[in-house]
Amino acid sequence: MVKICCIGAGYVGGPTMAVIALKCPSIEVAVVDISVPRINAWNSYQLPIYEPGLDAVVKQCRGKNLFFSTDVEKHVREADIVFVSVNTPTKTRGLGAGKAADLTYWESAARMIADVSKSDKIVVEKSTVPVKTAEAIEKILTHNSKGIKFQILSNPEFLAEGTAIQDLFNPDRVLIGGRETPEGNKAVQALKDVYAHWVPEDRILTTNLWSAELSKLAANAFLAQRISSVNAMSALCEATGADVTQVSYAVSKDTRIGPKFLNASVGFGGSCFQKDILNLVYICECNGLPEVAEYWKQVIKINDYQKNRFANRVVSSMFNTVSNKKIAILGFAFKKDTGDTRETPAIDVCKGLLGDKAWLSIFDPQVTVDQIQRDLTMKKFDWDHPLHLQPMSPTTVKQVTCVWDAYEATKDAHGICILTEWDEFKNLDFKRIYDNMQKPAFVFDGRNIVNVDQLREIGFIVYSIGKPLDAWLKDMPAVA
Repeated sequence: MVKICCIGAGYVGGPTMAVIALKCPSIEVAVVDISVPRINAWNSYQLPIYEPGLDAVVKQCRGKNLFFSTDVEKHVREADIVFVSVNTPTKTRGLGAGKAADLTYWESAARMIADVSKSDKIVVEKSTVPVKTAEAIEKILTHNSKGIKFQILSNPEFLAEGTAIQDLFNPDRVLIGGRETPEGNKAVQALKDVYAHWVPEDRILTTNLWSAELSKLAANAFLAQRISSVNAMSALCEATGADVTQVSYAVSKDTRIGPKFLNASVGFGGSCFQKDILNLVYICECNGLPEVAEYWKQVIKINDYQKNRFANRVVSSMFNTVSNKKIAILGFAFKKDTGDTRETPAIDVCKGLLGDKAWLSIFDPQVTVDQIQRDLTMKKFDWDHPLHLQPMSPTTVKQVTCVWDAYEATKDAHGICILTEWDEFKNLDFKRIYDNMQKPAFVFDGRNIVNVDQLREIGFIVYSIGKPLDAWLKDMPAVA
């Protein structure tokens, strides 16, 4: 029986291994992590992450050929294939601070694999890592190998949170990069055989190591670039009276462009886009390509501009101050159908409003109060370290209350900011909400999900990203 072990029980490791276990009943899969609370959660009825369809997959396989354990060394020692899916946060100090990936956790995982292994192993990079990481890992493993042979593969994940299980069941492509040697080819084939249980062969792509590593960074950079492109257009649409929804629809009808990732919004979030682009920028700089680095930096700059623009629009619309005003925040996750708040635009918008002394009432159907308070008090990039290494018991922000109902959040509020496109927000009784708010009542739709005309009829002053401005907003100070 082939044995697979995955180090890291997070958003990538957990779902990926659960699907491998489901699709390959003849393979024993162990997911290991040093975090006891996280492993306990994977072994409970309340999984540590929310992802549609994940629950059913885990429950079907857990205890049969899928195991979650804190006994890292035992499972690594027994495995034929070891996936490494640990955090690769952005460095906050030292060489490359603010851009380069911090490979501390990766390196300690590699050293541990070398220490405990008693048989040859295939080691698979599953975390997003800088190009040439495999080379560094290879050196650590071979210099500590005690005669054991290791083959390194790069197998980047291309999952979108909210649809991760579907993406795993039916991937656009599975990418495997390996050394172009007989041993390397054999290792690639071994991993290919795992995926071939359910993925058609023409969707399993094989490349050299560096191409696989760079493909992941490039894919995320291209996707983020599309979002920043449409968001840049949204600012121009507001300035000229055009409607960004109509513009992006017209653009998407060009088959070379297509419709995906063309929705204007308050900005992109998630654990990968910003981190991977900063990483790409750093790699370009290190390879003497400042113009290329500068090009990709603009994608992040436009994203930051969009978040600031939104927060400034809220303040300027409400008589240039939100001091002591209650603002309802609907949605805190970086997108719908996930509880993930990493790099969510809501953090920057909320911090901007808190800086102007607003009182915030936050509702998100999947994000805990503790997580929201943690996000609003944490320093940039701290979120990407394992939980037990994050700052302990964050001080709570007293201007923030978290509620479990949109109607409670909006009661007596001066304004509403919609920051996540949860489906339930489209069907709210806005007449009831309006009646219970302070007047004039404002709606700032950061996801373009509400019917603007309907809301204006009720009496709201509505700001929707990239849409022609409400007459009220035109009279307000310009937003920088």
